[in-house]
Amino acid sequence: MSTTEKPAAVDMVHHTHLSGVFTPQRDEVDVHGLHVEGELPEDLSGEYLRNGPNPRFDPIGTYVYPIDGDAMVHRIGIRDGAVSYSNRFVRTPMVVAEEEAGLAIWAGVMDPYTPSADEVGPELAGKARDLPDINVVRHGGRLLAMAEAAQPYRLDPSDLSTLGPDSCSGAMPIGSTAHPKIDPVTGEMVLFNYLLEAPYLTWSVVAADGSVTRPPTVVDGVDVPLMIHDMALTRRYIVLFLCPLVFDIEALLRGGSVLDWRPDAGVRIALIPRDGGKVRWCSTEAFWVWHFANAFDMADGKVAVDYAEWSFPGGFTAQEHEPRGAMVRAVLDPDKGTISRTVVSDRNVEFPRIDDRQTCGDHRYAATLGVHTGREGIFDSLLFFDMHAGSETEWRAGSLAVGEPIYMPGAERDYWGMIGTDRDDMTSWFVILPVEDPSSGPLCRVRMPLRVPSGLHGAWLPD
Repeated sequence: MSTTEKPAAVDMVHHTHLSGVFTPQRDEVDVHGLHVEGELPEDLSGEYLRNGPNPRFDPIGTYVYPIDGDAMVHRIGIRDGAVSYSNRFVRTPMVVAEEEAGLAIWAGVMDPYTPSADEVGPELAGKARDLPDINVVRHGGRLLAMAEAAQPYRLDPSDLSTLGPDSCSGAMPIGSTAHPKIDPVTGEMVLFNYLLEAPYLTWSVVAADGSVTRPPTVVDGVDVPLMIHDMALTRRYIVLFLCPLVFDIEALLRGGSVLDWRPDAGVRIALIPRDGGKVRWCSTEAFWVWHFANAFDMADGKVAVDYAEWSFPGGFTAQEHEPRGAMVRAVLDPDKGTISRTVVSDRNVEFPRIDDRQTCGDHRYAATLGVHTGREGIFDSLLFFDMHAGSETEWRAGSLAVGEPIYMPGAERDYWGMIGTDRDDMTSWFVILPVEDPSSGPLCRVRMPLRVPSGLHGAWLPD
């Protein structure tokens, strides 16, 4: 397709991630005093924020979930026994230009098309769409909507309005991936970014006060552009799994896929000393990782890593069968360069989360999304793992398509919270489960004032 020919509209009705519980939400609201079914925990006080792809207008060209889609941030406030809700688009220059035009102008990330200066002016002509739609992070006085591998957008915490792109004082002059990690002991935010050309991979550190203590630093030993969505962090190391999903720009220009799965290359794991020492490497056969739960240093010098593993990245490689998933604990040996993997659960799981206060440490609890009915693109159960006891429990959500579970510490008890949308009537709910017995079901369900599209990542921001 010519880069000057505007592509046709996407068939939203028949697109899995643009219909049903994923249908974009175009309304923005502020509502207080939401209806609560059950007993709202009195010891919770704070806000749950969640980001996710939500096209401002019906998209054109292609739509590849979860990479495409404008950002919409949703906020659920819990204070003094009451619950409020608000949501806002992250208004990038592209969203603003499309709002002025009243329709989509930019195509999907897999399309070579970009609008001309006649349509969007010289400053935006030829530019790819900004997509800070993956995660939302609070650190160093900033509230950030995170992109896949570009600069985040800073939001005003008072009303979620868009303040503009933010480099975090130079820690991410080009960008950051969507999953920086915050050390709860030092307060440091550690981040990394992958690039399509040399040096291919860098990491940076932002201090608790928001200042840069390490500018972008090259990870030596990387000679090909790879997609690396998430990272793990210990007290000693930054842990990066370099799975063999390679960016192939030449293939894209020939009309092929920009990402090429090359399993013969295997997986290389970088253990990057946080003090700036030499990178340690481990290697094993090929698999894919979207998301990590946590990692920690073991007494014998090895490193434990918990994550959701897939046999290959579904949706980004042509395979005759579906990818196989599992919850896995890997033990890395920096001295020998080896990895041993133990399957914690052989079910397809995703979005693993822990109590963020235990990041870098030996966490006890982890939760993931799971699949009970097997419906395409839908998670309808939550799996809970006691890593110390070696036990697994499940809460089946019934008709709810549930989103990423978030650990919410209360003054007296701790809770898991998540947004779910009922597939029967398309109502959305915020569900709160007790950490000590999540399989017993919700303590309460909070009715959202509008349908919240199934989305991606968020955080509990305690007062």
